Amino acid sequence: MNLDFLPLELVALMGAGFWHTAIVFLRVGAMVSVLPAVGEMYVPMRVKLAVAIVFTLIVAPAIPALNAPSGPLHYFSFAASESIIGLAMGVSIRFFIHSIQTAGTMAAQSTSLSQVLGGIGAEAMPAMGAILMISATALAVMMGLHVRAAEFIIYSYEMFPVGQFPAASGLSDWGVYRVSQSFYLAFTLAAPFVITSVIYNLALGVINRAMPQLMVSFVGAPLITFGGLFILMVASPMILQIWRDGLFMFLQDPGAGMQ
Repeated sequence: MNLDFLPLELVALMGAGFWHTAIVFLRVGAMVSVLPAVGEMYVPMRVKLAVAIVFTLIVAPAIPALNAPSGPLHYFSFAASESIIGLAMGVSIRFFIHSIQTAGTMAAQSTSLSQVLGGIGAEAMPAMGAILMISATALAVMMGLHVRAAEFIIYSYEMFPVGQFPAASGLSDWGVYRVSQSFYLAFTLAAPFVITSVIYNLALGVINRAMPQLMVSFVGAPLITFGGLFILMVASPMILQIWRDGLFMFLQDPGAGMQ
C-alpha cells in the first residue's frame, strides 16, 4: 500500500486548522490586550499572551471553519481588519472601566478627597477612583467576565464577518455612542456624592452669610470628608451593582440603545 499521500494530507489538515486558529487569534489578541482585569498595565505580557491563547482555543471551535489566506497580502488584510475589530470590541468594554474611574474622580472632587493617595494606581487617580475601579474589576471577574467575554467574541463574528473592514460611519457612530454612555454612567454612579456636595456648599454659603466672622470652611471640611467616606461605604454596593448590570447588558447586546 502506498502511504506517500499521508504526510501531505496531514500537513493539509494541520494547515487548515492552523490558519483558522491564527485568524481567530488576531481578533482575540487585540481584544485581550485592552480587556479589563487581564489587559491592565501591571499584568505581565506573558500572562496576557496565555489568556489570549486560551480564549482562542475556546472561540475557534465555536465558529465556522475559516479558509486559509491565498497569499501574504491576503493575510495582511486579515491582520488589519481583525485587529481593528478586536480593538474596537476591547475598547468598548474598556469604557466601563473609564466610567467607574470618572465616577470616582467626580466623587473625590466633590468631597475634597481628590489628593488622598492620588498615585495608588498605574494611572494617576484619586483614592476613591482606585477603590471603585479595583472593586468593579474584581466583581466583574467573580461574576464571570471571562465567560461573557468569550460569548461576546463568538457573537462578534455575526456582527463583523471575518476579513471585512467594518463600515467607518457605523463604527464611528457606535464609538461616539459608547463614549457618551460611559460619561452618562459615570455621572449616574457619582450622583450621590455630587448631590451631597451641592447641599453642603449651599449650607456653607448660608452659614457664611449669616456669620461672616466664622471660618466655615475649617468647620465644614471634616464634615464633607466624613460624609464622602460614609456615602462611599453605604453606596458602594449599589454603585457596583449598577455598573455590573450595565456591563453585562452591553455584553449581551452591544448595539442596544442606538437609533
